[in-house]
Amino acid sequence: MSLLTVEKVTHGFGARQILEDASFRLLKGEHIGLIGANGEGKSTFLNIITGKLTPDEGTVTWSRHVTVGYLDQHSVLKKGMTIREVLRSAFDDMYNLEENMLRLYEEMADADESALNDMMDEAGEIQQMLESSGFYQLDARIEEVAGGLGLTDIGLDTDVSDLSGGQRTKVLLVKLLLSNPSILILDEPTNYLDHPHIIWLTRFLSEYENAFILVSHDMDFLNSVVNVIYNLEGGNMTRYTGDYNNFLRMYEIQKEQEIRAYEKQQAEIEKLEDFIARNKARVATRGMAHSRQKKLDKMEILERPQEKIKPEFSFQMARTPGRFIVQAKDLVIGYDSPLTRPVTFNLERGEKVAITGTNGLGKTTLLKTVLGKLPPVSGTVTLGDYLYPGYFQQEADRDSTVTALDTFWAEFPSMENREVRLCLSKCGLTNDHITSQMRVLSGGENAKVRLAIIMNRQHNWLVLDEPTNHLDIDAKEELMRALSQYPGTILLVSHDPSFYEPFVTRVLNIEDWTTKII
Repeated sequence: MSLLTVEKVTHGFGARQILEDASFRLLKGEHIGLIGANGEGKSTFLNIITGKLTPDEGTVTWSRHVTVGYLDQHSVLKKGMTIREVLRSAFDDMYNLEENMLRLYEEMADADESALNDMMDEAGEIQQMLESSGFYQLDARIEEVAGGLGLTDIGLDTDVSDLSGGQRTKVLLVKLLLSNPSILILDEPTNYLDHPHIIWLTRFLSEYENAFILVSHDMDFLNSVVNVIYNLEGGNMTRYTGDYNNFLRMYEIQKEQEIRAYEKQQAEIEKLEDFIARNKARVATRGMAHSRQKKLDKMEILERPQEKIKPEFSFQMARTPGRFIVQAKDLVIGYDSPLTRPVTFNLERGEKVAITGTNGLGKTTLLKTVLGKLPPVSGTVTLGDYLYPGYFQQEADRDSTVTALDTFWAEFPSMENREVRLCLSKCGLTNDHITSQMRVLSGGENAKVRLAIIMNRQHNWLVLDEPTNHLDIDAKEELMRALSQYPGTILLVSHDPSFYEPFVTRVLNIEDWTTKII
């Protein structure tokens, strides 16, 4: 049974074509992974099927009586609500039923016998519905799912306005999972999850009885939870049965077949054209040449298979700094109140250190404090000599109306247009990406522009705050390779051990420093 059918959908932004005759179907119980390079249109596709965008052409048909739950990359929460209140709102329908039942019980006191019987029957039906739906175990269910993704550590009575961006995303994700829709739509749900919570979500989704569509660039996560892959490439969607590893095998076989078919046809065309050129003027062979020309004219010419654009990352090294990059003594970080106890640590030249820990404990605050962008609550931070730091921020320039080209060019005004385009193209950005506003770009394209700026300056200390959020699989692997080969010092915030473990020399868990109960 098809829960969702998408037929020949075409959509673009200005001259940029995102989807072209794309078709898709979601069957009952399928766990679909939607993959593709940054900017191929994954989020656009999700916005179309959820009704946020109207396609230029094509149809989107949902089965009747399905419930759809959608978590996108930029969902927001209303201020003034506690985490518990937000999570309970997933069951508003049940709470409304309970209110109706309690109202009926109140009205029974003044009802006549006939009305009383009707009220008792209606209240009994509601009671049965609530019991069968597990209404009286909701608080336990909320605690279970909230605990799985770390919200009980924060405190369910915490006001959502006091949460970090990653914590708010967790709240929205838990609410969505609690609502148990017949179709889940998840856009990069692991971006703000810590490793233990990714493991919990992996188990939850692998056992999920209903269907879901998942956008993710995490190979291990995809392999653990999906049974169908849709690959979005060049505006088209191709369906593959199985997990991500099976997709890779089938994709390579398909590409080899396309290349062989193209080369075979090109050889045949060359042979036909050679025969025609040699024989069309000769009376004896003119008929055969004419026949070959007809065959050539009727031939459906195959296009050369496009090579997948892969980024090339490399970081330039500035002069060698002193032995110590950072020396922190009795450092306490925070804003209005301390986030950590006093801590003392050093970062030495050549070290590659990952900062880990649950969201909201101050990882980003720590980076800003050691860079001097935030004052410490107490204690001291001493920076070494001859430092040239390169800082990558999370989610920067998301609302900028400046194009990617001009954003980069403003940082390097002496460069020629050709040089700017070359620097951006090395990061896997096409002309369409380069001439688009930063706010129009996907999260991964936006990150590539900002990485390009860092890569074209000399640094001896890289400070990177979740650089892999939104990056596609090829870009993440290339960034890992480039950081492994970088001879300078790295201070990195990341929730992805598979990314940082191959090259870091030390891991600092901010949970060991926090003043919060976790």
